[in-house]
Amino acid sequence: MIKVAVAGALGRMGSGIIRTINEQDDMKVVCAFEREGHEKRGEDVGELIGIGKIGVPLNTADEMEQVLKEKNPDVLVDFTMPKATLNNVKIASKLGIKLIIGTTGFSEEEREEMIKTIKENKVPAVISENFAIGVNIFFKTLEFLAKKLGDYDIEIVEMHHRFKKDAPSGTALRAAEIIKENRGGYFVFGRKGLVGERKKEEIGIHALRGGDVVGEHTVIFAGDGERLELTHKASSRQAFINGVILAIRFLKDKDEGIYNTFDVLGLNYCIGK
Repeated sequence: MIKVAVAGALGRMGSGIIRTINEQDDMKVVCAFEREGHEKRGEDVGELIGIGKIGVPLNTADEMEQVLKEKNPDVLVDFTMPKATLNNVKIASKLGIKLIIGTTGFSEEEREEMIKTIKENKVPAVISENFAIGVNIFFKTLEFLAKKLGDYDIEIVEMHHRFKKDAPSGTALRAAEIIKENRGGYFVFGRKGLVGERKKEEIGIHALRGGDVVGEHTVIFAGDGERLELTHKASSRQAFINGVILAIRFLKDKDEGIYNTFDVLGLNYCIGK
């Protein structure tokens, strides 16, 4: 049985992850965390997310080290905010706990510090901007298209719900990085005013926010006389949660290394070991 801790337990992703783990035969939630001072501290997390009692009280971030030592989970799943995630990674990795990180919006310095901490503590981790299986096929397809259509004008448009705090999305930024890795160029974040003619090397990135959109990403390859658009639309967060469940099982036999969902799905991509 894989014992799982969940940070951001009452969030949109965290609560869905707990619900889905509760349905699995080979894993269980043993501890759950929310921000320091949360008013629901001590209440059963199952009741808080509407699945009935599961015998796991909601703990807060300031209790994390003590609770992790007591419950000894195999894996910590973290979908919170960059600063919180960085602190959680420091605590969990020091205790030898495996990590699944789905938080987005890291600065370059925060991400580097997180990677350094994981490597120093020699724990395995899956870090991904997007755990949906379809999105990772979308990423792999982008590698091919960027190589074959590299002389086309390339623009990325993403849309998310009104509550999303970071922009552009981590998925859009990863898509842009894949394009840059395979054909070169530089990023342009939206356009305003007299910006002049579009340069061939530009990779345009545009963020839309509104309603309850779970996540939509389109990469446009615009050439002379034709246009190709590659789109992924998530209609439910369950698409991301299913990928997290696969990642939990993937880490079961891993002792060290930093991976993402390309590794989990056998698509041969690794951030570093």
